[in-house]
Amino acid sequence: MTNVNTNVPSRWQQFLESDFFYFFKRDKVAMFSFAVFLSFVLAAVFAPFIAPSDPYDLASIDIMDSELPPNWLESGDERFLLGTDNQGRDILSTILYGLRISLMIGLGAVALQLLLGIVIGLSAGYFGGRIDSFLMRIADVQLSFSTMMVAIIVSAIFKASFGNDFYSEYAILMLVVIIGIAEWPQYARTIRASVLAEKKKEYVEAAQVMGFKAPRIMFRHILPNCLSPILVICTVQVANAIMSEAALSFLGLGMPVDKPSLGSLISIGFTYIFSGAWWITAFPGIVLVALVLVINLLGDWLRDVFNPKIYKG
Repeated sequence: MTNVNTNVPSRWQQFLESDFFYFFKRDKVAMFSFAVFLSFVLAAVFAPFIAPSDPYDLASIDIMDSELPPNWLESGDERFLLGTDNQGRDILSTILYGLRISLMIGLGAVALQLLLGIVIGLSAGYFGGRIDSFLMRIADVQLSFSTMMVAIIVSAIFKASFGNDFYSEYAILMLVVIIGIAEWPQYARTIRASVLAEKKKEYVEAAQVMGFKAPRIMFRHILPNCLSPILVICTVQVANAIMSEAALSFLGLGMPVDKPSLGSLISIGFTYIFSGAWWITAFPGIVLVALVLVINLLGDWLRDVFNPKIYKG
């Protein structure tokens, strides 16, 4: 009998042997950026365990501890490594919990953008004609407005319709919806362009001849071949969504004061920066800049890897 080799490599082994991982190992900037981003994610996930205190627990907050500087400065308190804010909350703890909220909003908004963009882009590119024209004109109209303008208008509508109390209670969900609605056209236009190229290929025509329904052809056959540019956009849009949330919170249209995100922490501290309490704004601002920077660096690296004309390894 002939011995047949049944040692099929696992998906993890295939990934370790892939060109993607090979290029990743050779790019020190990508490795460093990924390590920093992973550190932020782990810090956000395990915030309740590693934070010195719970900034949402009013019983643990003493207003007499407000505006204390970092512990290495004069009049600093050893209990508060990075100082305290205007309510007496530990800055390090609020950053960890705020990082969690910012990442949740950023990832959730991108998931909603991706869902809307995929459905609309696939439909426009595959069906064409009037459906394509109608959907793309909607995208063009939305793109004629800035993201912040759309987000501010939608946020104001939500607050006027449901009230400030309802908005504050469901602020995370509201911001995910607001930012998601504001940014979907970029996905839709990118996917539409890829679908227009893919739907003329033989495998799509074969699927149509076999009698497959349009949704199956769109999602199971065409979509997997359009994911490379979408992955790059997703990476960059996570950073944009986090920045949009920070801007809305800074303008008072984002997270409430009692549930601070990085943006609302910066907004809170900005009032006190000229009185000398610079740490309330500085440390959340540094974390926000670092988070957005490493995500953008990863996005740039992914763009180059998926474009062989640019990437040289």
